[in-house]
Amino acid sequence: MYIQYTMDQLCLPMDLEEDIPQNHLVRIVNAAVNQLDDVIFEAAYPGGGRDSYHPKMLTKVIIYAYTQRIYSSRQIAKAVRENVMFMWIAGRQRPDFRTINRFRSERMKALLETVFTAVLQFLADEKYVQLEHYFVDGTKIEANANRYTFVWGKAVVKHKAKLQEKVQTLFATIEESEKQEEQMHVGQDLSELGGASEITSEKLEIAVKQLEERLQENPKDKSLKKAVRTLRKDLLPRLQKYETHEEILGSRNSYSKTDKDATFMRMKEDHMRNGQLKPGYNVQIGTENQFILGYSVHQRPTDTRCLIPHLEKVKSQLGKLPSTIIADAGYGGEENYDYLEQNEVEAIVKYSTYHREKNKAWQKDISKIDNWTYDEEQDTWTCATGQPLIFRRASKEKTESGYEIEYRHYRSASYEGCPLKPQCTKAQGNREVKVSMNYLRLKNQARNKLRSEEGYALAVRRMIEPEPVFGDIKNNRGFKRFLLRGLPKVSLEVGWLSLAHNLLKKAAMDAKNKGAKHVQAA
Repeated sequence: MYIQYTMDQLCLPMDLEEDIPQNHLVRIVNAAVNQLDDVIFEAAYPGGGRDSYHPKMLTKVIIYAYTQRIYSSRQIAKAVRENVMFMWIAGRQRPDFRTINRFRSERMKALLETVFTAVLQFLADEKYVQLEHYFVDGTKIEANANRYTFVWGKAVVKHKAKLQEKVQTLFATIEESEKQEEQMHVGQDLSELGGASEITSEKLEIAVKQLEERLQENPKDKSLKKAVRTLRKDLLPRLQKYETHEEILGSRNSYSKTDKDATFMRMKEDHMRNGQLKPGYNVQIGTENQFILGYSVHQRPTDTRCLIPHLEKVKSQLGKLPSTIIADAGYGGEENYDYLEQNEVEAIVKYSTYHREKNKAWQKDISKIDNWTYDEEQDTWTCATGQPLIFRRASKEKTESGYEIEYRHYRSASYEGCPLKPQCTKAQGNREVKVSMNYLRLKNQARNKLRSEEGYALAVRRMIEPEPVFGDIKNNRGFKRFLLRGLPKVSLEVGWLSLAHNLLKKAAMDAKNKGAKHVQAA
């Protein structure tokens, strides 16, 4: 009546492999990691002490865990004890959560990129990727930080300036109360502060010590005693705090107190739906056939300044840049175009006004220099009314990264009587424009490539390259917030995610190809 059931008898076979299908994802992870050279891991194990778990086993366990939406080290350790697939890939060994976490975030700190490159080479050898077309895009992922403990750069500058005014005022009061000091330093700061230069915590510390020595000579001076107490207990610690904030901020405009590497950014995945800024990181990836070829993590919310550092990292990993870079309008700046040209890389990269240029309203707008005529021999621009704008001067500006942009300034001879002036400019006087001729040249090159048959096809393909990868990571695998804190550890998380994604993608393509072969055979 019933199938025989007993828990008191030994069942055969005892090998866990018998319970795992031949095309299961865990086998793909196992095969990919087994191809890695053991030498890769030697640097992380200096020797001494008790024997360690094999790094390949831990690498397999972590990658497979990430494919199964398991990111917590405790949950991974639990799966190794309870889940048949994890038991098999771990060889029935049971590393605890501390071992898993230490291996993931410490031992693999300097090795994960090497492992990622080795797996990528394996995919290239199997013809899954050709490393020719590189589709770049970025997404913001929330940091593991308190959303409301923030430091704003502008606020730090403002409060520091007010504090320095208080210090100056306090020292001026001390000078007024001491007639001898007033005769020696009329209308100036005390010499300890370095004249009228900016007050630093080091200068203020020296000045406070000198005032304390003066107070020992005259301990009954109540005003001096009060001033020294205010400086020592309040103003000096606050100034030191503001300087620490500025050091952590660097060139950023904000950071989180609970994860100082995280910058406040506007997230698309806003759980509160109120448009608040959240602490996070800007994750940049490059894909081909929806495999991740390169990844990097940045503290800047905008994509424009992330492209060059990202490609430099890819270049160091792969030894060269892919032959063609495809990106959206967020990357189309002069500095990026110039970098790609210098590295002899074909750029299929839109600029911010690329789509608007196709509108009739843009093409009829007489204020746009794109609708004017340039005479290279005369070095003049002719506006829509036929008036020439003559070259006046050249200027240079440096970006935050140090890139130098050269501008040429052109001005009309007389613009007062022009009937179309209200449609052309709201400025008073003659019409003047500032133009980067190099940027115009680079934009024209990009426009021609984007409008070519191949460029258009690649630009369309870009829509189905990085975006589905981000969708898979965030929605299908539920990774919308980092677990670790700090830029180095967050970069490691992205590396593990990328490894897991690539092997998941390989498994999906293998299953699809196998299904297609069965259909053809039938």
